[in-house]
Amino acid sequence: MPIEVKDIMGRVAIAVLKDASFVEIMEAMERFAVGAVTVIDADRRPVGVVSEDDLLLKEADPVRHSVSMYESGRQRQEHEKAAGVTAAQLMTSPAITVTPDTFVREAARLMHAERIKQLPVVDAVTGRIVGTLHQRDVLRVFSRPVDELEADVRAVLPDPEAFTVEIDQGVVTVSGAVEWRSQAIALAERVRAVEGVVDVRSVVTFDKDDLLSARSGR
Repeated sequence: MPIEVKDIMGRVAIAVLKDASFVEIMEAMERFAVGAVTVIDADRRPVGVVSEDDLLLKEADPVRHSVSMYESGRQRQEHEKAAGVTAAQLMTSPAITVTPDTFVREAARLMHAERIKQLPVVDAVTGRIVGTLHQRDVLRVFSRPVDELEADVRAVLPDPEAFTVEIDQGVVTVSGAVEWRSQAIALAERVRAVEGVVDVRSVVTFDKDDLLSARSGR
């Protein structure tokens, strides 16, 4: 059964208001040992994120007020951030969020695609922040109890009793027999998609190679 964000997320909403000062943002990061904080409005709805990279611009960008006609939009934005003193001025907007019902695999893909280490979790109805999902939370799926992981693996098999499942440090070995080669491949991919599976070793045998027949037909 797919794991959802609500199963692993942190229940603490690591956030600051839009008028939070530079120092207050730093203090929040230090207090919760995080590299970014969500910026929320008066209704607790995320409007952006301030990361350590945003704060570093204060030191890294010595030219904070001069504007050049040749600079790019990104450079202009960095100058503005470097001159900022509140969360609203320093943040990257809009905030990228997930809901408690988002599948963890989808959240992981989002983190990877956007190169971010944490995501604000918002209520699907109100849009208000209810928690925070960190990379370390997502990685916890790889330390699931073996019996729990095996139950989820067996749940995706066409006939659980017809296959042998062995798990060693997240690596799943599946043994058994099917009629077609395409079935063996599909079975391995279903097991690989289970949250917490590090890798799959398939020793499932097949009687007929339908993929070879398809290639020969072309």
